[in-house]
Amino acid sequence: MKTIDSIPITKISRASKLVSTGAKVGVNYLKYYGDKMVNSKEEAKERLNQNNAEDIYDSLKKLKGSALKVAQMLSMEKSILPQAYVEKFSLSQFSVPPLSPPLVIKSFKKYFGKHPEELFDTFNATSVNAASIGQVHIAEKDGKKFAVKIQYPGVAESIASDLALVKPIAIKMFNIKGKDSDKYFKEVENKLVEETNYILEIEQSKAVVEACKHIPNLKFPKYYEEFSSERIITMDYMKGEHLSEFVAHNTSQEKSNQLGQALWDFYMFQIHKLKKVHADPHPGNFLISEDADLIALDFGCMKEIPDSFYVPYFELAKKECIDNPEAFTEKLYELEILRTDDTEEEITFFSAMFHELLSLFTQPFQNEIFDFSNPSFFNQVAEMGQKYSKSTELRNMNGNRGSKHFIYINRTFFGLYNLMFDLKAEKVKINNFVNL
Repeated sequence: MKTIDSIPITKISRASKLVSTGAKVGVNYLKYYGDKMVNSKEEAKERLNQNNAEDIYDSLKKLKGSALKVAQMLSMEKSILPQAYVEKFSLSQFSVPPLSPPLVIKSFKKYFGKHPEELFDTFNATSVNAASIGQVHIAEKDGKKFAVKIQYPGVAESIASDLALVKPIAIKMFNIKGKDSDKYFKEVENKLVEETNYILEIEQSKAVVEACKHIPNLKFPKYYEEFSSERIITMDYMKGEHLSEFVAHNTSQEKSNQLGQALWDFYMFQIHKLKKVHADPHPGNFLISEDADLIALDFGCMKEIPDSFYVPYFELAKKECIDNPEAFTEKLYELEILRTDDTEEEITFFSAMFHELLSLFTQPFQNEIFDFSNPSFFNQVAEMGQKYSKSTELRNMNGNRGSKHFIYINRTFFGLYNLMFDLKAEKVKINNFVNL
């Protein structure tokens, strides 16, 4: 894979990159208008999506940082984005062009004050894994193998300006209106700032490892503060393959079930016992060992769940609440899904919409054992997502609703459900975490 010798760091250089991408997208639309005159509208639209997805992703992968992180987040929204975007943006999870070896050495010396070979016996300046915020290198010291994650230059300093650039796109995509919409962008900005603080990530990683190390078939690396800094993390090198690579060839249902139960227990234990959860569940953050143990990595994005959100959120997951119109409506107000300034039309529409969504999405919690390999459940989720993404009625209403905590909690559940389906896990014990 081709390496990158420099990253646009200044606000102007990053904005210029996005403007030039916008120009390419404009040309793609001109081609589309001509294309649909000689081919079917569906074929032309598919080519437009493919061309736009390629041009946008090509730009974001060179910018890296929060711009690429947003693409990674959107790649998990399979029911909202066209498939061409999902496929391209999914590459941001663990496969983007890495920094060139000279830029890696320069960055390491800047962040640590030493050449890597002053710290380790050997250090491979060629990356083994590159993602949105940093890339991983292999090092050795005293016969022990380490994984060293180095943050891309300028990432932490460009978060606010990057989000300002993508904000208009997000507002249009999610139909966000109203003067208090900034709370959602602030939530994302705060989380991205935390993700660039590697000292905080080490602290969070060690806390998760200590709290969850008893969960069967779940493994973690050990973290080394003496070889780390605010922009560098050193941990054990963990041998395994990415979850997405594993599921591509796995034929053992026993392994799928074992991994699925470990993954589910890990998330339910965090959510219900710790009230703080690893809110970045994508395939690039999990490895599968030779013994079919799940290896969890990268705890930069941890979401605290306040009781004021936790209680009504999980009350809504109960069938007796969903089936009780009065209780259901009360929880919708508590979670800011319904607003005091809503019209009667909005109250009726969003009450019906969320009743339909929650009746489907909470199905795993209505059962003691759930089959995540069943495609019908996920097809229904996708169909419902498509239904509301195309709804002209929804587009005419204020989409700015719901507590800010929904952003990362919903992201967590969408990601978790997708991983469970990728694993084709059957017979998953939903409340198994209670006994751990």
